[in-house]
Amino acid sequence: MYDRGEALKWYRKAADQGNATAQYNIGSMYASGHGVLQDYVTAHMWFSLSAAQDDDDAAKNRDIIARRMTLAQIAEAQKLTREWKPKPNAYQLSDMH
Repeated sequence: MYDRGEALKWYRKAADQGNATAQYNIGSMYASGHGVLQDYVTAHMWFSLSAAQDDDDAAKNRDIIARRMTLAQIAEAQKLTREWKPKPNAYQLSDMH
């Protein structure tokens, strides 16, 4: 069985290191509300980070959810995107079971 909470945990570890695919997947989870509370601001941020690495699908999805957001929400998402920094040491061998 697919455990979305567990998937989010591992996607987040990869996304925190700058992995565009993981960033896209987290964006999708927040955009749809699968496994997390739906949050367009957070989805927009993760899609933007992935799009910055030439992920065209992430750019398309970011633009789609932006149409559902207020200007204030878009501004907040853009601020979060600008402030985001990769965490190269986020993954630790001790995290593996």
